Amino acid sequence: MRTASAHSVERDTSQAARAAYAAVVEALGGPPDWLFAQSTEAHAGEAVRRALVELGAAAVHGSSSCGSVMTDAGVHEGGLALFGVRDPAGAFGVGAAELGADPRAAAEQAVTAAIDDARRPGEVPMLVWITAAPGQEEACIAGIEAVLGPDVPIVGGSAADDAIAGRWYQWTRSGTHAAAVAVSVLYPSGRVVSAFQSGYTPTLRHGKVTRAHERTILEIDGTPAAEVYDRWTGGALPGVRAGGNVLAESTMFPLGRRVGGIGEVASYRLAHPTVVRPDKGIELFASFEVGDELVLMHGTYEALATRTARVAADALTLAGVGTEAVAGALVVMCAGCMLAVRAELEAIAAEVRAALGGAPFIGCFTFGEQGCFVGGENRHGNLMISVTALVRT
Repeated sequence: MRTASAHSVERDTSQAARAAYAAVVEALGGPPDWLFAQSTEAHAGEAVRRALVELGAAAVHGSSSCGSVMTDAGVHEGGLALFGVRDPAGAFGVGAAELGADPRAAAEQAVTAAIDDARRPGEVPMLVWITAAPGQEEACIAGIEAVLGPDVPIVGGSAADDAIAGRWYQWTRSGTHAAAVAVSVLYPSGRVVSAFQSGYTPTLRHGKVTRAHERTILEIDGTPAAEVYDRWTGGALPGVRAGGNVLAESTMFPLGRRVGGIGEVASYRLAHPTVVRPDKGIELFASFEVGDELVLMHGTYEALATRTARVAADALTLAGVGTEAVAGALVVMCAGCMLAVRAELEAIAAEVRAALGGAPFIGCFTFGEQGCFVGGENRHGNLMISVTALVRT
């Protein structure tokens, strides 16, 4: 098993795709058996898809990233990046379906199509890699688990654009979508190891959701959610009565829910408050239910700037893997975290490269993150980071 990454900041999409693909093929010594493509809204998704399909890319999975893409060569603003895997002894497949009115059924359809594409009917993959349009990620995870059960790691990130304007996309060889779920199933000849964490710590402020609707928390402990959140954060929401977008104000103060852990070390799924409504409800990028116990989480600039490399190191440590065995890696970083530490991105890329022993990797900046916690729970969250390494055996 070999991997390679390549990138281009050429503005012409066809030229960028051709240059990056040629570099991947040269590094691999032949065409990839699976190709993951990341590009920003500076490149139209259909143009990226068409260029790579014309070049002969087969099992290819693409989506959009916020502002930049990242590889072991650094951070590439407005660019395009590819990550190829050449593994003749393995198998890889890709499928997609429009989310429509039933996102769970769409995910079931997509993962079934991916397994068929890999020509591994009846076999459970080692990893499912997922990209969905923002908004229905929990249902997509449920759909995949309905087909495969809960024990297969589901990892990936929601498609993103530069300004939350709906210009994100997902694509596979068969077409480009604005509101779909794209799924890859990986049956590599080696191993897959993954870690899913945040750079935030729990505070002592906590409460119970007493009213909620889909991705809006209306009340915490019987009090309007925005009032509670503003009190917990010491006044992080100026103008709370008027409502409005609070993404920037809430980046360092997400809401968390414990989803497991090891011993006394808890794992938390985070949700990023996005909008305060006139009724003082809080809209988020993830869902909560009545009865959920919430805890206010807190992050710092320093913690966010160093977390991605630590997640990479933890993925290898927890699996007992040395850097010499790493063939390559897939890195997902929340776009909100990225924007908060934008000045440190080149240093972050270098630190991740060092943590992976110099192995090729690709990184995307997403509007929602999906991953598998250390206890085996597949979850969707916000302000999260995942590192998934392909390991030679």
